[in-house]
Amino acid sequence: MAKTVILHLTGEDPVLAEIDQEPQPGDAFVRVTNMRKRDGKPVSYLAAGVQAVIFPWHRITFLEVMPSEEERSSVVDFFRT
Repeated sequence: MAKTVILHLTGEDPVLAEIDQEPQPGDAFVRVTNMRKRDGKPVSYLAAGVQAVIFPWHRITFLEVMPSEEERSSVVDFFRT
């Protein structure tokens, strides 16, 4: 099952994408699909019809792995009363 991530690239605005599996320590790159801006608009530097993009680790600052809908029910959010 694909997981949604926020991909922080060096010198770029963060983008949303999906990954099939979480990266392993020995991986040299990260393959993402369905890449888009955080507001859902297409990323301007990708050609039309691109299905997947492979980024080497030196271009990635960090990844935020978002919980799925079923995982979200078990995550405790902080709130003020």
